[in-house]
Parts: sequence; structure tokens; C-alpha cells
Amino acid sequence: MSVFARIADKWALLIIEALGERTLRFGELKAAVDGISHKMLGQTLRNLERDGIVERTPYATVPPRVDYALTPAGRELQETVHGICHWTRRHAGHVEASRRRFDDPDGD
Repeated sequence: MSVFARIADKWALLIIEALGERTLRFGELKAAVDGISHKMLGQTLRNLERDGIVERTPYATVPPRVDYALTPAGRELQETVHGICHWTRRHAGHVEASRRRFDDPDGD
């Protein structure tokens, strides 16, 4: 899978945006990324870690604790992701109206 395809994934974008400038635990990330399953969160985090976007820090505690944070490359990418998310929120109404016109050109 190409680097672009991996980071352009819906879940990857939402995880990168959620991490922002702070470190989160798995449960906090799951709560921050609406609708993501436990399995998909784990898989996406592993892929982002493999690609050097996210770093995973395990702690030898009881219960086990693992923190996730963006790497320097991930923080740089997050600036772009934040811009995409901001654009999406700002233009969501326009996109939805355009889709309605396209899907129903006769206005029925």
C-alpha cells in the first residue's frame, strides 16, 4: 500500500487529528474517534506506527499502559490533516447541497 493511501484512509486521518499535540491511551483514542471499532483502531495504529507517523510507548505497570503520540513526521502531517478537517467542516454544507443537486437534477 502506498504511503498516500495509508494516510488518506478515513480512520488514519481521524486518529492523526485526535492525537494532535497530545499523547493518548488506547481507550482515549477510541473515545475520540467516533465509530471506530476496537479492531480497526488497533490495526490503524499498528500501520501508522509501522510508517513512522505514530509512536507507541508501553509501560510495565499493572494494569498495562500504552501511550500513543505523533512522531515529528506525524506532527508535520497533522498540520496538513488539520487543514483538511477544517476545510471539510467549513464546506460540508456546500458539498451536501451540491450532491443533492447532482443526484436530483430535476429537483424532484
